[in-house]
Amino acid sequence: MITVHTNSDGALIEIELSGEVTSADYTQALVPAIEAALTEHETVRLLAVIQPEFKGYDLSAAWSDTKLGLSHWRGFDRIAVAADQSWVQTSIRLAAPILPCPVQVFELSELEAARRWMRESLGAIHVTDLGGPCVQISLMGKLDPDEYKQAEVDLDTLLHKKQGFRLLIDLREFDGWQGLTALTAHFRLARGHVGMLDRAAIVGDKAWQHMAQRVASHVLGTRTEFFPSEEFENAKSWLAAG
Repeated sequence: MITVHTNSDGALIEIELSGEVTSADYTQALVPAIEAALTEHETVRLLAVIQPEFKGYDLSAAWSDTKLGLSHWRGFDRIAVAADQSWVQTSIRLAAPILPCPVQVFELSELEAARRWMRESLGAIHVTDLGGPCVQISLMGKLDPDEYKQAEVDLDTLLHKKQGFRLLIDLREFDGWQGLTALTAHFRLARGHVGMLDRAAIVGDKAWQHMAQRVASHVLGTRTEFFPSEEFENAKSWLAAG
């Protein structure tokens, strides 16, 4: 069976799965709760607590689970699963890379940590005016689409006073994106401002970040340079020179 608990603002849904889950559990409990939440919120966060006596799904429930995921593919902001069964943990981890939102697996003993993870902000984008044409964007933690919405507002407000700009992209504390929607928001933000960009410096330590700088140099059609973290001040000097 599925027992549904919804928090006070409706954007966070916690469910308990026990015994054998049937199609009726989906149609009578889970689907109405999710659809009701989505009438008030653009996305919802789902925490599934798998009780020790959980036996799995019957065939009709498995199909209902698939239909629920497909019909509300963009409706989930974050999913957490708290379970002790190794087969459940493995199944979730295998599915996580293809889902459009961040997914995390916890032990049942870590249930409170799972609840904190569901509520906390996992990333941030800071936009800083460095003076003259130079602007710094610091990407921190794991970013979700909402962070990009605010970053776009902050960046547009700052660029309103400039004819063009030079960009310092600080990736020293960047851990990636929370799903495909966040990655899409990243490219949307870049595409919307590329016409004003004069040059860009990227600061980080990961090999993929260096590779991204090379790709960006061709895609953006502007001069870019990569600097390791210990050369952060050199990056700022390079950006401001000339």
